[in-house]
Amino acid sequence: MKPAFDDIFMELAVNLAKRSHCTRAQVGAVLTKDTRIISIGYNGPPAGTHNCDLDFPETGCPRDSKGSCSLALHAEQNAILYASKNGSTVEGATIYVTLSPCIACARIIYTMKIKRVIYLDSYAVYKGLPTDEGVDFLRTFGVEVQHYKPQSVL
Repeated sequence: MKPAFDDIFMELAVNLAKRSHCTRAQVGAVLTKDTRIISIGYNGPPAGTHNCDLDFPETGCPRDSKGSCSLALHAEQNAILYASKNGSTVEGATIYVTLSPCIACARIIYTMKIKRVIYLDSYAVYKGLPTDEGVDFLRTFGVEVQHYKPQSVL
C-alpha cells in the first residue's frame, strides 16, 4: 500500500525536527500545496547567529520576559519565511507541523492565507496551558486544523 501524503509530510516534519539546535524542543514543519513541497523549516535561531546546543549547551539560549527562547524562530515561521523569501506563494497551502501552532504562529498562518494545518503534538500540553490558543484562533477564523492521525502504517 502506498503511504498517504499526510503520512509522508508528517514523517518529513518529524525528521526535520531532528535538525533543530534547540536544547528544549525540536519542532519541524513542511509547507505543501497540491501534494508538492513548497518549503520546510525547523525551530532555531536565525541563520548566521547562534546554534543553541553548541553555544549554550548547559543552559540553552537566553530567555525572553515570558520564559521563551529569545533567539528562536518557530518551525512554521522558518518554513513560511523561506517560501516567501524565494517567491513561493503560500496562499491556499497546507502546513504540517510537529507541534500545534502557538498564537503568534497562528496569526502568521492566518495572515498568509494558509488554508490547512495538520499538527502532531499539542503546544498547550507541551507548555502546560489550558487550551491550544493557536488552534482555537485558526478555527475561529476558518482555517482547517487537524490533529494528525496516521492514515497508513509508517
